[in-house]
Amino acid sequence: MAKVTRRQFVAGAMGAVAAAKATAGDLRTPAQKPNILFILADDMGWGDLSCYGRPDYKTPILDRLAAQGIRFTHAYSAAPVCTPTRIGYYTGRYPARLPVGLEEPLLARSQMGEKLKTHGIPHDHPTLPSLIKAQGYDTALVGKWHAGYLPNFGPLRIGFDEFFGNMSGGIDYFSHKGTDGLPDLFEAEVPVERIGYVTDLFTTRAVDYVKRPRNKPFYLSLNYTSPHWPWEGPKDIAFSKSLKGGADYVSGGSLKVYGEMMRNLDTGIGKVLAALREAGLENNTLVIFTSDNGGERFSYNWPFRGQKQTVFEGGIRVPAIVRWPGVTRPGVVSNHPVITMDWTATMIAAAGARPPRARA
Repeated sequence: MAKVTRRQFVAGAMGAVAAAKATAGDLRTPAQKPNILFILADDMGWGDLSCYGRPDYKTPILDRLAAQGIRFTHAYSAAPVCTPTRIGYYTGRYPARLPVGLEEPLLARSQMGEKLKTHGIPHDHPTLPSLIKAQGYDTALVGKWHAGYLPNFGPLRIGFDEFFGNMSGGIDYFSHKGTDGLPDLFEAEVPVERIGYVTDLFTTRAVDYVKRPRNKPFYLSLNYTSPHWPWEGPKDIAFSKSLKGGADYVSGGSLKVYGEMMRNLDTGIGKVLAALREAGLENNTLVIFTSDNGGERFSYNWPFRGQKQTVFEGGIRVPAIVRWPGVTRPGVVSNHPVITMDWTATMIAAAGARPPRARA
């Protein structure tokens, strides 16, 4: 078994030190390539999990995941808004290396104008899914994309075999319409209609994907839109019908509704993790959980200043949990800094791939 280098596990110079101190002895990769499950929440604040201090509701599933692996206290997003962080995640590079990574964030498709043709990840750019796919993995994205629009850009153009989710930044949880009022739910590159609370739809698709029989490892990026606005709990369909879109989406909500969204998200993640266990895959799956940026109106960012769209700690400091049985030790709390692109490098290394030097 090959020894994992500083760049390879929770990669990046400081991140690897955190992982090295969090394990017993040398870090080593399993002989069998691991499955990879990356779970990305949307606009979740640093303290929005009860294991990070949230006082008014509990997140037992993610708390248990943290107890089974490493909980990072100094994890940072690549940017304080959606699109740049996702560009950093998909490419492993600082977001500003690409024009689309300078958008803060990418507007709805109908609002893009000429940028629709230019702002996205080029097809020939090495990416996390393309590098992992080249190592013999099945690859899938379930959930939010927000890194360029069809017909020129999309998840299937950068190495994902499958895609079910939304293309834009925020959609209504029941109507599945974007901020421009247009439907935004896709199967591959085809618009589709589905009935249901979108967090639950993404959970169901992820469970089905994990349970699917296959003869090679998988990499699943599960990019929830929760707890991003519009703030709607799983029973708030009447409220959803009252919204007109646009600015309407960022009004309303409450701490109670936010708690319902978070509990629903936590439960959904529990179903996906249970599917791993039931399929006999838990012990050979690297699971990473984090958020794309800091929280917004109803988040618990104490003791930090700021929130989403600011570069204060509250806008870029996020929860992050890593569990890799046989590699990480349970119950570890790491204070070493890590950033979005460290997760990219970690997953590339875990799959046995290497990033091209010219793109470093």
